[in-house]
Amino acid sequence: MRVIRKIAETKDFINKIKKTAKTIGFVPTMGYLHEGHLSLVRIARKKADFVVISIFVNPTQFAPNEDLKNYPRNIKRDKALLEKENVDLIFYPSAIHIYPRDYKTYINVKDLSKIMCGNTRPRHFQGVTTIVLKLFNIIKPDIAVFGAKDYQQALIIRRMTKDLNLDVKIITGKIIREKDGLAMSSRNKYLSPRQRKDATVLYHALRKIKRDFSSGFSDPKRAKRIIRQLIEKKNGRVDYIAIANKNNLLPVKRIGKDTLVALAVFFGKTRLIDNIII
Repeated sequence: MRVIRKIAETKDFINKIKKTAKTIGFVPTMGYLHEGHLSLVRIARKKADFVVISIFVNPTQFAPNEDLKNYPRNIKRDKALLEKENVDLIFYPSAIHIYPRDYKTYINVKDLSKIMCGNTRPRHFQGVTTIVLKLFNIIKPDIAVFGAKDYQQALIIRRMTKDLNLDVKIITGKIIREKDGLAMSSRNKYLSPRQRKDATVLYHALRKIKRDFSSGFSDPKRAKRIIRQLIEKKNGRVDYIAIANKNNLLPVKRIGKDTLVALAVFFGKTRLIDNIII
């Protein structure tokens, strides 16, 4: 397994791999890896000949009041985990190389980036799409794997890839959960023991709406009230609850099959997201 930090060196190395006709699978991450990330790595390993993982805490997707400086990092641990997964290359750049001081270009996917997470984090997805496109240009992957926990992000990346005619197949891996249902996230480490226990309400609330739908329940307004009540009983502060068409994220009038139920909730200062497809 190689670790390369410089863009030019990475591109030269990738060009050599391309000449061997090997397919490249890519998983972009911000590091502090957990089983959710590793499940995506395994998908890439199955689908491609050569697997590249990027580790980069992307500053442009954080607002000034968010946790960029405190975002968990442990490159030594990440390298050990990725070596066990037979990863071929880690791209581990510094921010100054990705965004030089005179950097001026950003990518924006209209509409999809303004709702749900984009409503309260208005520049977030612009930062996401910009870094992903830059990484695609450096790594030149045949496939790229994203997690379903960040459902909106994966949909936006898929749209960007289509609109810009990129030769990258986007694959979405399923949400990986702890035994008690909490979706795995690098930010879970911020939670106190009490908050960690309370946070399991997210999945329980989502599962309840799915069960209720199976019994004939289909009112999205009532579903939102039920979810909010369950969360607030566990000291969560709702950022948003969305019940939407899974293909375009537009609100639905009735819950049906393939409806997305997604939410973002604060426990203390920690913001967690989760979702389920009905």
